[in-house]
Amino acid sequence: MNVEFIPLQKHGDERGMLVALEQAKNIPFEIKRVYYMFGTQGNVRRGYHAHKKIRQVAIPLNGSCRFHLDNGREKIDVVLDDPALGLLIEPGVWHEMYDYSKNCILLVLASDIYDENDYIRNYEDFMRSVKNDS
Repeated sequence: MNVEFIPLQKHGDERGMLVALEQAKNIPFEIKRVYYMFGTQGNVRRGYHAHKKIRQVAIPLNGSCRFHLDNGREKIDVVLDDPALGLLIEPGVWHEMYDYSKNCILLVLASDIYDENDYIRNYEDFMRSVKNDS
């Protein structure tokens, strides 16, 4: 499927918890872009795209959301609800986020800066690219 969960080591005591994100250690690429989403209503779906080259790790800092993932041959839905567990999404995976909890904050680390040319935003185009890569 070209996605996997990445365990992120937690450090904590009575003062609270800390998770360190380090490229080439627990993040398998050089981090060139960081962004986060919050305030998304539970009935809103976001994403609706795949990337040609960019790799991403999504981490729910607070709350939860679901991801619909599709590589053109297989589809799965996963829940992100643990801030010590990242979801690695490799290029060529269509993804949609939905079912956000009211308090969801979703952090995304990306392997490159924003480039509109890296996005496949039309599902039919995505499916054609999958067939062409086969």
